[in-house]
Order: sequence, then structure tokens, then C-alpha cells
Amino acid sequence: MAEPTITRIRECIRSLNYVVSIHAAEELDDDNITILDLENIILTGKIIERQRDPRTKEVKCVICGSTLSERHAETVVKIGRFQERCRIFQF
Repeated sequence: MAEPTITRIRECIRSLNYVVSIHAAEELDDDNITILDLENIILTGKIIERQRDPRTKEVKCVICGSTLSERHAETVVKIGRFQERCRIFQF
């Protein structure tokens, strides 16, 4: 499986081809961050770490970027097994 790139992840965001986990949505709410902020973090950010699941071999990417109000933040994103959509797990 090819490693996800920031370009591919951004394509998912721009085409609204992503889902946000319940955990990530709760974290966004707790931190007063909107979905538009989350999108901006990914669109302006860069991958700072890749984490490989030892069982499934899937790769999660930690992305660091900026909210619309220029606050620095990180999120964890995974592209589905068949590259069909991005899944945002943590914020």
C-alpha cells in the first residue's frame, strides 16, 4: 500500500471526501475548533509523523497546521485501505 501524501489528503478535504470520528468531533468541540478550522489545519499543514499499525499495516499521519485564527494545532488522519476517503481520528 502506498504511503499517504499530504497532496492526497488535501484532495480528500477539498472534495469533502472525509469523515470525522466521534472522538475527534468531541475533541474539536472541547477545544472550540470548527470543522472549517480542521480543514484549514490540513490544507495549510504538513505531515510531521507517520504511524504504522502493526496489525493492519495502515498508516496514520500526524498533520500540524494552523486554524483560521492562526492557532497551531495537530490532527491525525488516515486514508482508507483502498484510498477511497480520509478518516480523521484525533484532534
